[in-house]
Amino acid sequence: MILNISKIKTEALLLFCRDLINSYHNTQDEIDFGVDENLIKEFDKISEDMLKNINGVCFSNEYYLQNRTHYRPKAILKAYDNLNSILTKNLNENQEFNPSMLYFSMLAVWFKELEKESKSKEYIYFLIYPYYNVYDKLLVNMKNDKFKKINIQMIEIAEKTILNYNNSNIV
Repeated sequence: MILNISKIKTEALLLFCRDLINSYHNTQDEIDFGVDENLIKEFDKISEDMLKNINGVCFSNEYYLQNRTHYRPKAILKAYDNLNSILTKNLNENQEFNPSMLYFSMLAVWFKELEKESKSKEYIYFLIYPYYNVYDKLLVNMKNDKFKKINIQMIEIAEKTILNYNNSNIV
């Protein structure tokens, strides 16, 4: 069976981002940094929209686990584990992080900078999403310097992770 490695890695990245959103959605981390409540609500809305679109192109987690012995789901899970391993190496233990900026940056690097799946209709939402709006709000318009610094670190970690992920071999 021939597998499109780019599509496999893209789907694994989206699954990883979905899990990241679900793990940290509606937490109080931003409030701890004194982030404006309206901004938090806006990012919750963006995360919900991202989640909706990820769910529109990916199967449920149960599907991947139940079919983990089939070629495609097995490759996707392997790519997911690979991505998780690369990210774990890039995150320092007990490091403060902003999961929103991390997953936004990972998607931006994959879809915008590396132009992955640029000809794929199923991923059109991620190709045309205005990532710069998120960067403006979480960097340029952010008044809390500590939170801004964490967001910059998230961008750097995302870039390093996605570039390593792109160059990794999953098969």
